[in-house]
Amino acid sequence: MIHQYRNNGYNIVLDVNSGSVHVVDDLVYDLLPLVEPLLQEAGKESEHSEAGEAADIEAENNESKEAAAEEAEAVCAAILDKVHCSRTGEEPAEYRDDEIVEAVEEILELRAAGQLFAPDVYENYVYDFKKRRTVVKALCLHIAHDCNLACRYCFAGEGEYHGRRALMSFEVGKKALDFLVANSGNRINLEVDFFGGEPLMNWDVVKRLVEYGRSLEEPYNKKFRFTLTTNGVLLNEEILEFANREMSNIVLSIDGRKEIHDRMRPFRGGQGSYDLIVPKFKRVAESREQTNYYVRGTFTRNNLDFSQDVLHLADLGFRQISVEPVVAGPEADYAIREEDLPKLKEEYDRLAAEMLRRRREGKGFNFFHFMIDLEGGPCVAKRLSGCGSGTEYLAVTPWGDLYPCHQFVGNEKFLMGNVEEGVLREDLRDQFKCCNVYAKEKCRECFARFYCSGGCAANAYNFHGDVNGTYEVGCELERKRVECAIMLKAAEAEEAE
Repeated sequence: MIHQYRNNGYNIVLDVNSGSVHVVDDLVYDLLPLVEPLLQEAGKESEHSEAGEAADIEAENNESKEAAAEEAEAVCAAILDKVHCSRTGEEPAEYRDDEIVEAVEEILELRAAGQLFAPDVYENYVYDFKKRRTVVKALCLHIAHDCNLACRYCFAGEGEYHGRRALMSFEVGKKALDFLVANSGNRINLEVDFFGGEPLMNWDVVKRLVEYGRSLEEPYNKKFRFTLTTNGVLLNEEILEFANREMSNIVLSIDGRKEIHDRMRPFRGGQGSYDLIVPKFKRVAESREQTNYYVRGTFTRNNLDFSQDVLHLADLGFRQISVEPVVAGPEADYAIREEDLPKLKEEYDRLAAEMLRRRREGKGFNFFHFMIDLEGGPCVAKRLSGCGSGTEYLAVTPWGDLYPCHQFVGNEKFLMGNVEEGVLREDLRDQFKCCNVYAKEKCRECFARFYCSGGCAANAYNFHGDVNGTYEVGCELERKRVECAIMLKAAEAEEAE
């Protein structure tokens, strides 16, 4: 399976199953759709022959070479026939026959090397997922079900998660860390995100839990990676000093331009929060030497020109930026709709081109959704099953209940257990174990499946009532982001030559 597209002057071909990316000329780009159907039947025959074990390997290799040569000759002849039939004879040929033959031979060489039309070797792997021992590696600690802002799009209902306001006690947090250590198996590196609501409203407990976590590291051979997500309202120098010492990453919530941010992220009294938090966030970025943090925003139907918000944050001096589409039901006036997709795709293209220009001028910055690893990338399990929600990753409420992730908190159908008794709903855990790109019908034919890993289970459930469903608007935007990310990598490789 290949995916080919043009972006910012590049002809890009992605071989989905191998992950190989090729920047090709116009001739190869135009020939690929003609070559692919001719190879499909030959590919099936090749897979069939590999299933048996040959007694004489050398003879088999010789036969394979002869078969490859015959195949190449047949494909070239078929392509030339198609090209000749399409010509009117009234205009000179765009490409000579020898150029076409050479291009087809290059395509076949890449196929032989496993870099084009590669077979899918991953599907059988997923059948072992349910058999894997469950190892928990990360917790999202809801340290505060309360917030000092009233963000209009907040899925947590102003921090309450459609329940009651509460702050996590040290005792509950301590049991959560004990649960994580006890269920992490031989894994050394563990992750804990202090989340809310607003975690700084319960800062003393955060500090005590970090201290307790550090006390567990040596006796249990563990290393904690703590992160903090904050709106910045209560941020001060004392907190920043502690966070810079103990937090591996800090996520700072800001939506972009002042008018956009203040409209969606006001205080409960309606006044905006932009002017208060921007100087604090600049201080965080500078104190962490522009690494190990993100300014993280949400765009809605109110700012479909969201690339301007990304660039605004870059102009403020931030170098690690994430601005993501809101996920909301159609009843919300700020929800993104299907008719907004063409505009949003244009915005991603515009942003990618501007990022490329700024990078060439030495003013580059990172945009989270354009960061992609074409060399090795995540392990196979992560490429197929994503974030690990409900299995490797769990959310903990202030009173110690366990949910598959923060977006399921408050939905009693997904209450999995608690920090004292552990996971009680093994059926739910097994359901999430089997949540992968091959369990989702629409993912099977999607070129981006190994980059998004099937998308968000919570979004799929909220829109279709099935964790193995898909959120179509999100899928469309993810495909565009992957295309832009690959283009930027192609440009980077070209500049390095």
